[in-house]
Amino acid sequence: MSPFELRYRSLDKIIEKYGDRPGGLIRVLQKAQDLFGYLSREVQIYVADKMCLPIAHVHGVATFYSGFVTAPRGKYTCSICMGTACYVKGAQDVFDRFKEVLGIGEDETTEDRLFTLRATRCIGACSLAPVLAVNEDVHGHVTVDEVVPLIESYRAQETREDGDRIADEPDRPRADQGAAPPPY
Repeated sequence: MSPFELRYRSLDKIIEKYGDRPGGLIRVLQKAQDLFGYLSREVQIYVADKMCLPIAHVHGVATFYSGFVTAPRGKYTCSICMGTACYVKGAQDVFDRFKEVLGIGEDETTEDRLFTLRATRCIGACSLAPVLAVNEDVHGHVTVDEVVPLIESYRAQETREDGDRIADEPDRPRADQGAAPPPY
């Protein structure tokens, strides 16, 4: 059995466990995202079918909550805080520099699937404003001039001495690699 099939088998067990509980859909979608990396249209349809729910309902929940993503993410998610303290201290300029250097917009992923760029409302570290998180690593008092060295430091983690990329990306569903379209 392939790793992909094992993920669906695991998802079936999760649906059996949480599918009929109040709030079960959210729990199922959380676990599905953990298994697949994101909630592709294919996974949303599968969950809807198994839980006997309209796909519009499942898609609505998947797109309403900011913790769910419907498109593949990069290995490193750069979340720039746009809360009041960070915004006042220059977070928009830092965000714009990330967009420029990475060549992507908000909620987009670089072609090499290394970086995803997100704006967040508050990270809860106002004393470090402007602040950003790269996955679980929090960086405070970030300036525009620090963006390129920060990106380069994460790229360097991906490169061996001989320049080859390290292939440690988990298998993702091959179908429907784009953002999930509306279900209508």
